[in-house]
Amino acid sequence: MKKILSFNLQLLAAASMLMLSVPAVSSNDPYDIFKNGKFYADLRYRYEHVDQAGFSKDATASTFRSRFGLLSGEYRGFQASVELDTIGTIGSSRYNSTINGKSQFPVVADPRTNELNALWLSWNGIPDTDIKLGRQPINLDNQRFIGTVGFRQNDQTYDAVTLNNRSIKNLHLFYSYTDQVNRVFGHKHGAGALNAEIHLGRAEYEFLPNQKLIAYSYWLDFDRTLASNPSSKTYGLRLIGNVPVTEDIGVMYLVEGARQHDLGQAVNDYSVSYYHVLPGISWKGFTLEAGIESLGSNGANAFSTPLSTLHAHNGWADQFLITPINGLQDRYLKTTYRANGINKWVDNTVVQLFYHDFNSVKGTANYGKEWNVDITKHFTDKDMMPISFMKAWSVGLRYADYEAQDFGRDTRKGWFTVGARF
Repeated sequence: MKKILSFNLQLLAAASMLMLSVPAVSSNDPYDIFKNGKFYADLRYRYEHVDQAGFSKDATASTFRSRFGLLSGEYRGFQASVELDTIGTIGSSRYNSTINGKSQFPVVADPRTNELNALWLSWNGIPDTDIKLGRQPINLDNQRFIGTVGFRQNDQTYDAVTLNNRSIKNLHLFYSYTDQVNRVFGHKHGAGALNAEIHLGRAEYEFLPNQKLIAYSYWLDFDRTLASNPSSKTYGLRLIGNVPVTEDIGVMYLVEGARQHDLGQAVNDYSVSYYHVLPGISWKGFTLEAGIESLGSNGANAFSTPLSTLHAHNGWADQFLITPINGLQDRYLKTTYRANGINKWVDNTVVQLFYHDFNSVKGTANYGKEWNVDITKHFTDKDMMPISFMKAWSVGLRYADYEAQDFGRDTRKGWFTVGARF
């Protein structure tokens, strides 16, 4: 923890010196830093149950996350934030948190910990440009490659400098350099922080309303001490859009392809491909999508996404957090319903249903099948707040059922979640 604090304090000290030396780009009163600053809190309770073949005991994790943050006002284009997390248990802790030694239970990767979740300084003194320095979240596109793993109680964060530029109409340029990734396992875990040299580049161009072409290059060079080093460089293109056909009917599409090669400290030399195709149609509150995603393999190495929000992809039972050596092809159906026009207590309830069929890319293995269902309701109207100063709250149920054939274990997981923002 001392290393974490030292790194970020050095960053902020350097940035503060820069702030004092840069001419004012606005007439903001310096007291705006305090007058326009805001304190916020985010609380989340979750009960998770895991029934997994190979374990004589089911896991039951009753966890609570409290997040408290302070966002400053803006002065001369500068703004700062600090955010602290505490993750604990309330009631049952019959689960393997990855650091509590309870290996007789299945894993629920929500260890008890205290974390510095964010500490950053940003500056927008250059027109149409934002620069942010320090510990921060980074979520790119659907988080298939880079994300914060927001489903878990402890976020994955990045000690980084990031740059966003929108000086050309309809074009968004992004670059980031990261030298440490702080993972969901927390600072007490031996692999809770990864030292690395990570360069992320992304260009997004909206060529028609709600239709975008995205090009990206992600270079991940991890410390050589990692036993199975996932260092790689990935280049890809992503085309995504939503086209209205009538007032009630819309068509959406996603087409993506990428190529990945070894980099730096990678254990093996390799070159593999990735693609994802997802057409869909929406009608009133219903959406139906049919997708195929392929993470390729050369028989010795498979396409890897070590910084992904992995829970969001390839099934919620989390059987494919590491791509199998023979690759992974995920053929899936997804249907979504968003309630509207019923009443305020039901409207904006979102129901999602997935079916996955998992197979190898190399060879003929049928890994398994999985069903997922999620029901979530967000409450935002002031008269729906149980506490007057609450800004929003939500409640959700989620279930995953993985039936193993040639990979993994039969696994059933269930979640109940309540969250509130203040």
